[in-house]
Parts: sequence; structure tokens; C-alpha cells
Amino acid sequence: MTLLVLAAGMGSRYGGLKQLDPMTPHGEFIIDFSVYDAIRAGYNKVVFIIKEENYELFRSTIGKRIEKVIDVEYAFQGMEIPAGTVVIPPERVKPLGTAHALLCARKNVTEKFSVINADDYYGPEAYRLAAEYMNQSPDYGHFCMVGYVLKNTLTEHGTVSRGICVANENGMLDSITERTKIRHAADHNNAEYTENDQWYPLAYDSIASMNFFGFDPSIFDFAEEGFRKFLTDPNTDLLKGEYFLPSVASAMNAAGKCDLKVLKTTDKWHGVTYPKDKAEVVDCIREMIAKGVYPDGLWKYFIHI
Repeated sequence: MTLLVLAAGMGSRYGGLKQLDPMTPHGEFIIDFSVYDAIRAGYNKVVFIIKEENYELFRSTIGKRIEKVIDVEYAFQGMEIPAGTVVIPPERVKPLGTAHALLCARKNVTEKFSVINADDYYGPEAYRLAAEYMNQSPDYGHFCMVGYVLKNTLTEHGTVSRGICVANENGMLDSITERTKIRHAADHNNAEYTENDQWYPLAYDSIASMNFFGFDPSIFDFAEEGFRKFLTDPNTDLLKGEYFLPSVASAMNAAGKCDLKVLKTTDKWHGVTYPKDKAEVVDCIREMIAKGVYPDGLWKYFIHI
């Protein structure tokens, strides 16, 4: 299986290229731990989707470390769009969204694959759950998503965007609702989200999508058709609008073109949405190393299990 890593985002709230911010004394990034966990779960190739201008930086840091233990490829996300659709405003600098990033890596993926964010720490269980589910079915059209308990994905330092998932009694996805501003409620007994300048309660035990999906190549045609519709929709803001992967997966599921299993994990997600989040990620990884989940120096004595 292939691991597709979304790493072209700008990290505006964080204030820098957070994907390449060291989290350990050995200089390891969150991406290092993601790839390490993926290899242990049986993944045999990683594709980084990056901005082309960041290639040398990625290649000289994370790339040179992991290409010794797993096949590594790169795909570039720019402003390329299908001919005959629209013209992207020249002043736009932000990528066109995670689903557009997926399309940019189409030529790199020929087998079942998982998609993750480069700056998110998901924990080892997520990779195991996704790999086991995707490998158990010989057919195409059976996707999965690792779902996290909402409380385990929030930060104390601001609001976050999450896809709130509803699954049926068999654990198959019914819907994903995007909430763009979620935070802890004042009493810390639940969460809350804002809409139309009003705050509404949201249960801590809600299941949140953290952009960890398991797909197969059948998603590409559907995503490409949807991208054309996105670009030509008169309601699309071509300066700031984004074509999001969870929306594509949800739409494909709703159209009966696939089914999507929600694989629930109780592991705590960690990310660096804001600069102050870094200390929590560093502490988490340090604790994992102390417990023996990871060696002290991921690649120094790496043995491919």
C-alpha cells in the first residue's frame, strides 16, 4: 500500500513551514513518526505532495532519511486546472485544497492507498486499522476513514476545523458535516461550534475526521469530475475557495459509488495548528519514546519488520 502525505499547505496560522519543524533532539519531524508507523503497518511506498519550490528542502531533510527504508516519490501541487474551465486569479497563493492535492498525485498511485496530513500525529493504531481494512477486501470501492473522538482532537489555543461524522449501526459513514470553528466550551464538559455568529454545543464524544482516509484509484475519476464542477460553480470563490477531500469522499459515498467504513480510534491526535501546540506534541512524542512505542532515534537502528 501507498501512503499519500499532504504537505503543500502553507500553515498560515502556525507561522511557518510546520511540516519541517523538528520535534525531537534528533531533528525528527511529525512526518518521520507517520512514515515509521506506516511502515510497521505494512505500507511500502510514500508519496509527498508538496509545492515544487519546496522540493529541495523536503528531499534534503525527510526524504534522505526515509528513502533508505521505503520507496519515496514526490508530486507537486500548483495552480494547474483542467483546460477550458476558469482562470485562477494571479494573486492567489494558497493551494486549491486537499482534493486537488489528491488529483496532483494521480500518476503516482496505482494501488490502494491512505491519505494523511503531513503535520498531524495520528498514533500507530490509525495506520494498522486502515491497512487491515483496505487489505481485507479484494474489490474496489470500499473506502475507510479513521475517526477520532472529538475531545481528543481539540487544542487549548484557538478554534479548529473538523468534519463531524455520523455512522450507521454497522459503522458505515452516513454523513460528514464540516464545522470550521470548534473549541472547548467554557466548562470543558463538551465542545461548541459557531455558525452565523452563534455558538452551539457539540458533544465531546462526536467522531471527527482528521483527514486520514483509505482509498483506491477508483476515487480519481469522481474527484476529477467534481473538481470541474467546483471550478465552474458561480458560488466558488476562486481567490480563496478550496476543494476538500472529505467533501469528495462524502459525495462519492452519498452517490452510491463507494461505501466508507468509519474506523474509530481512542488514540489522541496531536497537531500544530498554532505555535503553542508544539510543546504538547513534543511532550507526547517524548512520552511515547519513554514507553518504548518508538526508539530514541527513529532511523538510527531501523529494522524493517
